[in-house]
Amino acid sequence: MYWKMGKWTIVLFALTLVFYTTEGVQPLSAAKLLTALTAEKDKKPFNDISGSFAEAAIIRLNEKKILQGTAEHTFSPKNPVTRAEFITIADRVLGLEQALSPIQPFSDIAANAWYTGYIQAAVQLGLADGTGPRTFEPAKPVTRQEAAALLVRVFKLTEASHGTSPAFNDAYRIADWAKDVVAIAQDVGLMKGDDNGKFRPDAPLSREETAAILDRALQNKEWAADLAAKPQAQIQLGWQYAQTTEQFEQSVLRSKTVNTLSPRWYFTDKAGNLTDNTDSSLVTWASRNGKAIWAMVGNRSNLEATHQVLSSATTRSKLAANLANVVQKNKLAGLNVDFENVDPQDRANFTAFITLLSNKLHAIGAVLSINVSPDLGTDWTEAFDYKALGMQADYIVMMGYDEHWEGGSIAGSVASLPYVEHAVTVLLKAVPAEKVILALPFYNRDWTLNKNGSAASSAVLSLGEQNSLVSKRSIKPLWDSTVGQYTGSYLLQNVQHRIWLEDGRSLSAKYKWTVDEGLAGVAYWYISGESSDIWSSLRNAERFYGMSLGSTTP
Repeated sequence: MYWKMGKWTIVLFALTLVFYTTEGVQPLSAAKLLTALTAEKDKKPFNDISGSFAEAAIIRLNEKKILQGTAEHTFSPKNPVTRAEFITIADRVLGLEQALSPIQPFSDIAANAWYTGYIQAAVQLGLADGTGPRTFEPAKPVTRQEAAALLVRVFKLTEASHGTSPAFNDAYRIADWAKDVVAIAQDVGLMKGDDNGKFRPDAPLSREETAAILDRALQNKEWAADLAAKPQAQIQLGWQYAQTTEQFEQSVLRSKTVNTLSPRWYFTDKAGNLTDNTDSSLVTWASRNGKAIWAMVGNRSNLEATHQVLSSATTRSKLAANLANVVQKNKLAGLNVDFENVDPQDRANFTAFITLLSNKLHAIGAVLSINVSPDLGTDWTEAFDYKALGMQADYIVMMGYDEHWEGGSIAGSVASLPYVEHAVTVLLKAVPAEKVILALPFYNRDWTLNKNGSAASSAVLSLGEQNSLVSKRSIKPLWDSTVGQYTGSYLLQNVQHRIWLEDGRSLSAKYKWTVDEGLAGVAYWYISGESSDIWSSLRNAERFYGMSLGSTTP
């Protein structure tokens, strides 16, 4: 017969088993072997948890590599859990990666501390925040009411779906800001009172209490299934720029999430002829690695040449045919049309061209996506009829950047959260969300200011260059919730500089908005502009914001 115990499955034979000792080969009875294996199974990972009400929970969470001890074989169950410990444990429950961003806003967190990446991950997703603008206090014990607030955020529990009146004998001691979250944590069964019916809101949460709470959450089958599931794939498009094909391929692999490639292969002239830069090696590589290619089609921002192409029905037809031919010839998944600086008088002509191209591509099973800029009521975007283009194209890509640009008199963010939200909201009035992709910037601007605060000039920076500048100039970033970004400034040769930073936190906030609005996906301008930490942050955003969790209760 078979006897299963943990990871051991023993086949018991009606024979004696043989084992080796220092004295040679000796027979071992099945009964003795079972006794030895049972003793091994009952061996606890920590020597100080016997008798703890959370003993089983501690063991289960340790086996899942969620909880660790304070020393080898020591758990310290009665010790208070610190802010750093609690957030680290919560991150592990959620399956988040460490986010080792060089943009470190807290002065009391060392770059090489064991908890830094976990705290950064939680802060970037809005699960935790500092105790002050520049402090986090990682070693500070977590109170029970603070734990309730963190749990509500971690498991996406909301006041709208749960009660808001905590039923404890000492409810009057619960801080006003914590009453709702404590009620929610109680309502879903995550937190309970003591034997006297008290919650003890200001008491430190112990390590064994932490284990019991999080183990309780993992007993919820719906939550456990959600935590174990892979994120639902969105379109994640990356444009190739300033990289060789091999470099681009390696960058895409490092991302682990980019699934749609847009190399800048095709450009039209005024006669509808194509400059063809197709790289067959990338086509082969993409096919082998499960990536789609939507090759970019550009007009080099040439207003006059673009007008000549679009204003002629013959030339429009020629260009559409040429594009369909290269798609079919090279077995591409689709195209990404990037016509910029289009004359407003060509509004109808551009729509006519897109209609023609859409018909040709759909006839061969290819995808058509179109890049558009935010409608700010200027002639820069007047040529783009959002609604008409949305009816013809499979996807409309909103280029959510250049809020402030070179040559403008106002220094500011390249892509603040309110700017991006407004741009997409306007587009959604004309195009359904499932057709909209939001493009995010992997670049930034270092602004030089005049004495009156106006913009004198700016320099474009990749995110890696931005981070190097922050380090070199000892910039102390502060989070500005009004723009959803860190900001920083420095003096160089008595001239004021200012930067609105793009990092894992700002990009995650924008990513969250795409999920909340049900958009088709995101795009990145441009691959290689990111710093090495960005992908772990975006993978965390994809994972956490893709979970439902709070829609069910334990």
